[in-house]
Amino acid sequence: MNILYLVNHLNIGGITSYSLTLSRGLIHRGHRVYVASSGTGLLSEFIKEGAFYIHIPIDTKQEVGPKIILSMFKLLPVIKKNNIDILHSNSRTTQVLGSLLSVFTGTPHVSTCHGFFKKRFFRRIFPCWGAKTIAISEPVKEHLCLDFKVRPENIAVIHNGIDIQRFALQKDVLTVRRAVNRKIFGLGANDFVVGIIARLSDVKGHAYLIRAMQMVIDKYPQAKLLIVGDGRMKDELLKLSRNLGIKGSVFFRTEVYDTASVLSSIDIFVMPSLKEGLGLALMEAMAGGLAVVGSNVGGIKSLIQDGYSGLLTEPGNIEQLSKAIIDLLNDAKKREFLGNNARAYIAKNFPEEKMVLETEKAYLECLNAKD
Repeated sequence: MNILYLVNHLNIGGITSYSLTLSRGLIHRGHRVYVASSGTGLLSEFIKEGAFYIHIPIDTKQEVGPKIILSMFKLLPVIKKNNIDILHSNSRTTQVLGSLLSVFTGTPHVSTCHGFFKKRFFRRIFPCWGAKTIAISEPVKEHLCLDFKVRPENIAVIHNGIDIQRFALQKDVLTVRRAVNRKIFGLGANDFVVGIIARLSDVKGHAYLIRAMQMVIDKYPQAKLLIVGDGRMKDELLKLSRNLGIKGSVFFRTEVYDTASVLSSIDIFVMPSLKEGLGLALMEAMAGGLAVVGSNVGGIKSLIQDGYSGLLTEPGNIEQLSKAIIDLLNDAKKREFLGNNARAYIAKNFPEEKMVLETEKAYLECLNAKD
């Protein structure tokens, strides 16, 4: 197959990681992969894997706008020239682009829903979901069916896949990486480090975590919080940590491609989201054998079995969150128990190869339906 991915940008993040994983896996299976995007970020990683790149001006959040039209006219001859079999979009704006391209070329369009959309009027009258919609978790599928009336038979639930070997490091290797990376991030060798990797958005719950850490630090002065990510809330979160008197214990770092280096530096990973489709960074932390704490929402509650592979807390509940973190800092054996179970669960249920094969199957179903 000749597959064309439509991606707004290739900056570090969940959608870029998802597209890169699929590109690599499908290229290894003998398919030709094209990536249309505004570029930057991890473009070199896609090219290194053998993907063909087409630059389009799709760096926009406008569902109807000149950049979508310009991108469409640039891609129409590309689709014809390269005999593209499948279009695959990954955001609302690229869904609109993919639907337009499908109308004009007859090429099947597949979209992936990576989370939860607001129920806006335009999305209801112009759904643009494509011939097949991939939901990254069962809660996302329920959201599509209930809020947007997408037919269940048109939805394929395909979880994100994890490169287990990248995160499941041997103990001696992990010890060395931990020491090196803690120095890079400005952390001490004996600090208790709580970490989160996520864009700085209110839906990710950083503010609740910072407030919970104030209680943790009162009990464990050597506790530190490492926040990795970027976004519009950075100044607000910096101000909050300063107002709470814990600025010296909260470390902000911009997004990094090598999330394994971040995870090797921390003791407990926390995902306090208010909404979450699945949680790629959480899955990576579990694959790395870390004890994790997550909100009892969306895809997170399908990943964490409370008390066995991690701890669940109610979203926005600062007291529960601080208690869970303190509980784990108090008990190294419990951290190890939860981490080992988490790693085994991810290795069994979310291998990268499974995601690639199931996505390939969804493409073939669309092509067979077309015939």
